[in-house]
Amino acid sequence: MAKLTTISPFRLTSLLRLEKDPSLALTLFLNPNPNRNPAPPSRPPPTKPFRYTARSYDLVVRKLGKARMFPEMESVLDRLLADARVVPDEALFCGVIAFYGRARMATRARRAFDRIPSFRCRRTVRSLNSLLHALLQCGDLGAVRSLLVEFNAGEFAPDACTYNILIHAAAASGSIGNARDLFDEMRERGIKPSVVTFGTLITALCDNSMLHDAFRLKELMLESYNMKPNVYVYTTLIKALCKNTQMGLALKLKEEMLLDKELTLDSAVYSTLIRMLFRAGRKGEVVGILEEMKGKGIEPDTVTYNAMLAGFCEDEKDFEAAFEVLNEMERKKCRADVVSYNTIITGFCKQGRWREARELFEDMPRRECRPDVVTYRILFEGMCGAEEFMEAGRVLDEMVFRGYAPRAENVKTFVEGVVEKCDWVLVESSLWRLSKVNALDLSGWEKAICGVLKDFQQFKLVELVDSLSSD
Repeated sequence: MAKLTTISPFRLTSLLRLEKDPSLALTLFLNPNPNRNPAPPSRPPPTKPFRYTARSYDLVVRKLGKARMFPEMESVLDRLLADARVVPDEALFCGVIAFYGRARMATRARRAFDRIPSFRCRRTVRSLNSLLHALLQCGDLGAVRSLLVEFNAGEFAPDACTYNILIHAAAASGSIGNARDLFDEMRERGIKPSVVTFGTLITALCDNSMLHDAFRLKELMLESYNMKPNVYVYTTLIKALCKNTQMGLALKLKEEMLLDKELTLDSAVYSTLIRMLFRAGRKGEVVGILEEMKGKGIEPDTVTYNAMLAGFCEDEKDFEAAFEVLNEMERKKCRADVVSYNTIITGFCKQGRWREARELFEDMPRRECRPDVVTYRILFEGMCGAEEFMEAGRVLDEMVFRGYAPRAENVKTFVEGVVEKCDWVLVESSLWRLSKVNALDLSGWEKAICGVLKDFQQFKLVELVDSLSSD
């Protein structure tokens, strides 16, 4: 029998890099040489352990973490902990922390950070930043603040990335003043703000309608740091101007972007402008925007078309034009998404045209788009608003079948409507459906039960009068 080739540590690294299946990668890692020629019975088997490399550990941990196979990932880390020959790089643990952050597992992320020194690896601000970002993803702003106290004690020297995360956390908690204090603090420490720093703070200012301060910060980028705003900064400012109905300034800012040859406008900027032009009653200028996009070689995407659909349905109430947009998307091989259809269905429902809304809803599967929970809620609300409770009941039946629940306020309208119409068969079936998805609160049950009892008492009174009359 020919002797099988033994897999070397270097070869194992290459094989792990090529393997796409995380389970197979783990099997290969744990047993790289399963087909070695067995030793003769008279001779004990070799006990020499396989010499794993730091890169092999890194590859398999990242594959398992990406697949969210966390117990398996931890077992490999335990093996690494016991393998004293291997000194892992801090980047491995940054990846582990990031995986837990994406999975919203804040405690596990903190544990991974705390264990780094036990792996013969020195923690730096890089792993601290990974933990801060993971906690921010988990929404644990309190833990972010407590970590801030820890690194101020002297173990870590914060860098621009640290402050970017802290500024983001402060803005997310609604503390724009704290975000600005952090910005001032980093400059006092001699840490140069990055484009990301300015972008984060400008976004926070725009979200709080502090446009004047946001534009001053944009000027500070150029004047004090010779740093040009990027597309993200411009897009944020344009969206904020549009939201505040300052279309003139938004268009002017777009022209400023065009003058900078290093900036590439994308469809997001144009889509925002298109939507705001509709809202401002300047539909005629949309054609010019589309022509400019064409001249720049920018093809309208689904977001662009959805902006036009929203304009035609919400502002113009022109549903023929909206369907022409859908046809244009089909011609351009740009697939309409569920937002596209939800926009039109919402427009129909707001106009009381629930039959057309229902027709489009039923046509969505043919158009290769599956309705989502929002679609069902829009249709249910529209039919309740039109007092078409029998139709609303049918939609409710489909929702429950798919595990969806309507909004509480729409449930209240529906229950009150069917009780008022004394349709007790529909009341009974609807209560059963709503109970399956726990969508009926106490007041809804009280309304339905009181309605039934009231009707029952009236029925008994009629029976008594009939009985007395016959006597």
